[in-house]
Amino acid sequence: MPSAPPPGEPAPADGALPASALAAPASTHNADRPFGVYIHVPFCRTRCGYCDFNTYTAQELGEASGASRTTWADAAIAEVRLARRVLGEAADQRRPARTVFFGGGTPTLLPPADLGRVLRAVRDELGLLDDAEVSIEANPDTVDDERLDELRAQGVTRVSFGMQSAVPHVLATLDRTHEPAGVARAVSGARAAGFAGVSLDLIYGTPGESVADWRRSLDEALSYQPDHLSAYALIVEDGTRLAADVRRGLLPPPDEDDLADKYELADGLLGAAGMQWYEVSNWASDDTQHCRHNELYWTGADWWGIGPGAHSHVDGTRWWNLRHPAAWAARLADGASPAQAREVLGQHDRRVERVLLEIRRRSGMPLDLLDEPGRAAAAQAVADGLAEPAALAADRLVLTLRGRLLADAVVRSLLS
Repeated sequence: MPSAPPPGEPAPADGALPASALAAPASTHNADRPFGVYIHVPFCRTRCGYCDFNTYTAQELGEASGASRTTWADAAIAEVRLARRVLGEAADQRRPARTVFFGGGTPTLLPPADLGRVLRAVRDELGLLDDAEVSIEANPDTVDDERLDELRAQGVTRVSFGMQSAVPHVLATLDRTHEPAGVARAVSGARAAGFAGVSLDLIYGTPGESVADWRRSLDEALSYQPDHLSAYALIVEDGTRLAADVRRGLLPPPDEDDLADKYELADGLLGAAGMQWYEVSNWASDDTQHCRHNELYWTGADWWGIGPGAHSHVDGTRWWNLRHPAAWAARLADGASPAQAREVLGQHDRRVERVLLEIRRRSGMPLDLLDEPGRAAAAQAVADGLAEPAALAADRLVLTLRGRLLADAVVRSLLS
């Protein structure tokens, strides 16, 4: 949840959605439009210098209702109940969640019992499929074996550790507080607790990170045999401490050629270790280890975002909550929706979003999303070595490794 949502239009006080978003029967929605729940936990011990997500330290928030760690869960449950009222109270209107994702912030700063209460509310109010994927983000230094056992007992099935790097000076530049050795302990504890999936997040392109540093991080991450790995290029976001340091010349900005070299290194090492890319920044040991929740985003499916600043989408209507936890909780306490604003996407905007997101997937993008100039651009992408020739036989456009490096340029050509 980065810091600059569009201005949008006023959101209804009761959270009501356009009739078109609720028109299809639940059976159709369940078959064709899978539904998930994102739950935003805004608390962090410290603020990382590169991060522009909607997060707060305890010192910044105080003890206002919904703004403290002790009251957040009650406010989150109130929003789950609001979601049921908006989506439909009747049993035949319920859309059981296929995925739940606790993100942040640092969800593992909260007691597992509180996270479990929110998860049970999702199950009781909205429904939760028996084989649902329930993911949680975790900093390695916020979990131990006991906490991991408790999270698993509460129903969490998948954990994603923010490793970011194995190199101390890179972690220091990113303001990460964990010791590299803590990742090994966290992964071992997650395996012992019985999580179905263990994922690691890495960042490349940090100022001062050499190619050798990046190789060290990849090698160490692979030594833990993760089921899933995400590798993201560092983005210098406006308003962050990192951006201020770059602007003042204290740190150099990321270099595009360096980022490309590091991406190619990651893809080569991960592929050699048996991990296959399935989205430009994500690799998995097999198809069962894909992050099913993120696939909802990439395929334009539906999800409800619980929590301050959380974004939601239902059948072309997108909305986002008030960012400050106290303001978010106050709206819910008054029985109103915490939505700040919303937008209803037209067919053109929805088509553009599908191109932007689906082109990033290994399964590719259906060519029927493109107009005639777009199809000509797709053929040119194949001729230029940016897309796989064989995929065209199935009327899909699939990026090559070079195409992944130039994905933004490919998208511009397809939509121009």
